[in-house]
Amino acid sequence: MKNIFVMGLDDFNHELLRTIGAEDGSDEAYRFHSLFGLAEIVDADDGKYLSLSDARKQARKRFAEVDGGPDAIMGYWDFPTTAYVPVIAQDAGLPAPSLEAVARCEHKYWSRLEQKKVLPDLVPNFQAINPFSDDPVADVKIEYPFWLKPVKSHSSFLGFYIDGPDALHEHIPEIREKIGLFGKPFNEFLELVNPPDEVAEVDGYHCIAEEIISSGFQATVEGYCWHGEVQVFGAIDSLRSGKHHSSFSRYQYPSKLPRNVQARMIKAARTFMRHIGFDQGTFNIEFFWNHEDDSLRLLEVNSRISKSHSPLFLMVDGATNQKVVLDLALGREPAMPHRKGAHELSGKFMMRLFKDEISDGTVRKVPSKEDIERVRAAYPHAFVQPLVEEGMRLSDLKFQDSYSYEIAVVFLGADRQKQLLDRFAEVEEFLPFRIDSDAD
Repeated sequence: MKNIFVMGLDDFNHELLRTIGAEDGSDEAYRFHSLFGLAEIVDADDGKYLSLSDARKQARKRFAEVDGGPDAIMGYWDFPTTAYVPVIAQDAGLPAPSLEAVARCEHKYWSRLEQKKVLPDLVPNFQAINPFSDDPVADVKIEYPFWLKPVKSHSSFLGFYIDGPDALHEHIPEIREKIGLFGKPFNEFLELVNPPDEVAEVDGYHCIAEEIISSGFQATVEGYCWHGEVQVFGAIDSLRSGKHHSSFSRYQYPSKLPRNVQARMIKAARTFMRHIGFDQGTFNIEFFWNHEDDSLRLLEVNSRISKSHSPLFLMVDGATNQKVVLDLALGREPAMPHRKGAHELSGKFMMRLFKDEISDGTVRKVPSKEDIERVRAAYPHAFVQPLVEEGMRLSDLKFQDSYSYEIAVVFLGADRQKQLLDRFAEVEEFLPFRIDSDAD
């Protein structure tokens, strides 16, 4: 029996982890333990994450309470999990990528500097901006419009479309107020690495401004690094909607992009991950392909799998991508099946309300357990996650992008595109929400 400690283990992903078959054919080979609660490491109800130093101390105490201690430490959440897992794994003498390689992915400005060295044609114009400077507008060197975001955040949190000085002035106060949520723990992590001077000056309380590259089709490659070899095991399409096309509406696997475009994405991923010396870990890299001029641009590098893709891989390939994370955490070469699932394609649908239609409101009704069971009865491989509760305010949702509220996600499988979209339309009818707008 292997003791697997999972940072921020939640019921939904625990269900997925249980689908991972053991190498010896036993269903009881893994015992999954939660390492920290969601409020400490994911949701941060009080606006403060568990500090890295406290996390290291509490992890040692937790390990001592379990007979045999940890055999593996893994995670599937974004920051701070992405930074805390390798630190705690190294403390325990278990496999993990180097902290500097992780930092070169997670620090958006540092990552861009490294990308530019080996993939200059794929990198947009960018610069660091200090939101606490006397006049951030005067510091702008790149042309408007641009996308502004902290050097460390996720889910488009504090990401804004800036079309001129007035927009920058408008959003700076909110950035100053909230950037410390990620900035403080990220700075604690950065103290453990040795960034170059040009990066050391740009800490977690800084932002990065980037040329707009969101034209064409967006797709993500997922892979892992094993003893110097970089392997990609899937490409997933990302479809966006909303005023600035900044809100995800659907992920779909496998990607429908031309094979030669996917090959270019994979080559770029291998080039970059080798360049930064990333090893013994997973990654996902997001790209934009413009079909009009056949250009490819690199959007972002993450030192983790995407948990949003986990059910998609399970439906199509027969195993969740969490299996790759588990294999690496146990110090063994990943063995990911391919096209062994129940469906030809799969999708994650994000049910959203856009702020230009409803600025805020109160949730009055959410789908019941019976409603969700109707979905599972119709489509046994489906997963449904309501993200709101009755009585809550939309504005109380955490880590939303700047232009919408995500109220639920639905994972579905199908054998062709139209069938997938038709199934989601049917599922929407099974999931009743009622939200009273403040404007009503």
